[in-house]
Amino acid sequence: MVYSLGEAAMRVLTGVRTPARSGTTHRTGCPVRRGSVEAGSVEDAFFAVPAKGETDRLLRTARAALDAGRALRRDARAAGRDLTAAERPIAALTPGAIRVFEEICTLARLNAGRVFPTYAHLARATALGRATVARALNLLEAAGLLLRQRRFRRATGDGPRYRQTSNLYRPLSPGGLLRFLPRRFHPAPLPADQIVREADRIADVAAMRATLNCRELAEAMIGGPLGQMLARLGAAVDRAQPESHSGSQPHLESIRYGQKDSDLIGR
Repeated sequence: MVYSLGEAAMRVLTGVRTPARSGTTHRTGCPVRRGSVEAGSVEDAFFAVPAKGETDRLLRTARAALDAGRALRRDARAAGRDLTAAERPIAALTPGAIRVFEEICTLARLNAGRVFPTYAHLARATALGRATVARALNLLEAAGLLLRQRRFRRATGDGPRYRQTSNLYRPLSPGGLLRFLPRRFHPAPLPADQIVREADRIADVAAMRATLNCRELAEAMIGGPLGQMLARLGAAVDRAQPESHSGSQPHLESIRYGQKDSDLIGR
């Protein structure tokens, strides 16, 4: 759109901005993708050191998910039906996606769970194109095999103030996809005696917590600075609550207050 000098001045004065042309830089100068966080702010909470053999187990699960997806597509074609919403993510997995997942698992094993490769690294390591890598990451994330967090970092010098940087990745167990996998990938059921012991432990903890006042409950369940603050609030609540008369012995505070009240009445 073309504006005359008078029209442009009037739009500035009235607070109406001239629309930017398609393809121009964002008016804030910050080409950061939605959902990104600043680099260095979430890494410690995001990453997790994999247990011994965990990455190999995750890779075997992903390969089994690929086979299960092929079987679902074949059965759906034979039955002349559409895939359900739960079946579509696993049926969409491709060999390229499993190859990208294998590289992410390798990096997680070698770097104690700290995985943040660039698209260029994943493309070189898997011999896939950049667009194929991007599509594979979307498929893995949709299937529940991958957790991804976009990041940005502050830029120096002229130009945009922020710049997109490499994403964080964490390989995951498929979770909701387990029902499509063979039985050997399902977790083994707990023994009956362990289930009984766990139920007894939960009941004992609940009974113990029922005897705590507000301050003690905050200290036992939360801890840290937040727990200390809630403990102080709980102590104030405990002092403000009326004393229960169900017990056979009154509290010492009640005795002192009762003595003070009797002294005042005597006077």
